[in-house]
Parts: sequence; C-alpha cells; structure tokens
Amino acid sequence: MQLKLNNPIVFFDLETTGINVSADRIVELSYLKVFPNGNEESKTMRINPERPIPPESTAVHGITDADVENCPTFKEVARTLAKEIEGCDIAGYNSNRFDVPLLVEEFLRAGVNIDLSRRKFIDVQTIFHKMEQRTLSAAYKFYCDAELEGAHSADADTRATYEVLKAQLDRYPELRNDVSFLSEYSSHNRNVDFAGRIVYNDKGEEVFNFGKYKGRIVSEVFKTDIGYYGWMMQGDFTLNTKNVITAIKLREMQK
Repeated sequence: MQLKLNNPIVFFDLETTGINVSADRIVELSYLKVFPNGNEESKTMRINPERPIPPESTAVHGITDADVENCPTFKEVARTLAKEIEGCDIAGYNSNRFDVPLLVEEFLRAGVNIDLSRRKFIDVQTIFHKMEQRTLSAAYKFYCDAELEGAHSADADTRATYEVLKAQLDRYPELRNDVSFLSEYSSHNRNVDFAGRIVYNDKGEEVFNFGKYKGRIVSEVFKTDIGYYGWMMQGDFTLNTKNVITAIKLREMQK
C-alpha cells in the first residue's frame, strides 16, 4: 500500500557514537524522502563526530575513526540538511525516542534552530511493538517476507523502515493511511521536548515525566523548588529539554 501524503515524508536512520542523546554524536545519516506523488530521493552521508568512536559502537555499525576522518562535521552539513527536511513529516524506527531527539541536539549544537513543532512523527517501531512485539530484522522478515541484508547500516535500515510501514498498512485495516493518524498512533506520550522529559497531561499542562516530580506541573515546581531549574540546566539533559524548561520559566515570569 502506498502512503497517502499531504507533505513529503522523510524516513531516516542514524548511526552514532553511542546511545546517550545529549552526549553522543552522529557518524552516519541516511534518509529516504518520499513525495506525495510517489517520487523518492535518498542520500547517505558519513559524519565526522569530532571524537573517537567507541569500539562497542563500531562493533554494531562497522564504522571506524578512519572511515570518518575526512568526512564533514555535522555543523558543515547542518544547514543543507535542514533545508532538505524543511516542511517534511518525519518517520523512523525508534525515532521518537532516539533518532529525532539526537538529530535535534546536533542541529542545536550547530546553531541551526530547525522548527519541527508542526511536523508529524511516525515511529514504525512503536506500531510494530503494538502489533507484534519484535525487532527491525524480524519486522522486515515478518511483513516483507525477506531477510534484511546489511542490518545496522543506515541505508539498509532506512529503506527497510519504509517498506515495513507500507506492509503494516496492507496488513492492518485498523491502521489508517494518514500521516496524522500514524503519528498519533506511534506516539507514546504527548511530548513537549523531543526527549520526553516534559509531557502534556490530560489538561494540556506541561508536567515532568521523570524523577521525584514526575506528574507535577513544571511551572509550579519551579515556583516551590527554585533550585530544580538550575539543577536541570547544569545536568545531563538535552539542549532541547533545557530550551523547553527555559521557555516555560520565562513565560511564567512574564505573567
């Protein structure tokens, strides 16, 4: 089944130096851009993370320091990449929890303030786990009846994610071929920040989604525990999360 699209949608996958969204860096990025008329554009690029790639990460994706030594840094490609995904909805595999937050962090570190607030995000892994509870290679075998060659390479994983989503639409009549529906269905929470540290409650209020204040309204906590904001700003939180809590704090101060 082909996707019904109002906007172009970008399927993407990252290979990184590790799994810490706020600290690790991209070493390879691959995307497949699908247009409403069905046309496709794809690109894969290696990125110099400006730090050593840990052996345990190389063991997963096969990319070494030597492979990226002469590649551009993310800052050097950030503005071009931002233009490529401007106005597009976003899809990936475990992308809402990892790839999207890390990509946003890289843009912020590069000084590129890309606005994704109006975009729809489809996480094919979430749909898969809700329907079948398995992994990407198993998903590809289950839905597409084929072995995933080159698993853990960004290009192979990106293409497989696109094919799995189309097969999911064919298999499950309850899934609507609509980006807004798929975005909502594949979302775990109504995130305020991309890392999901701050979420909206049923009343549309920003609340903490972690720690001792989990479920408490952010603005109220900052009024009663003045040091908590400072602790977060100094802590190992993503730049995007820090921007969100700063905006909330400033908004409340202006009231």
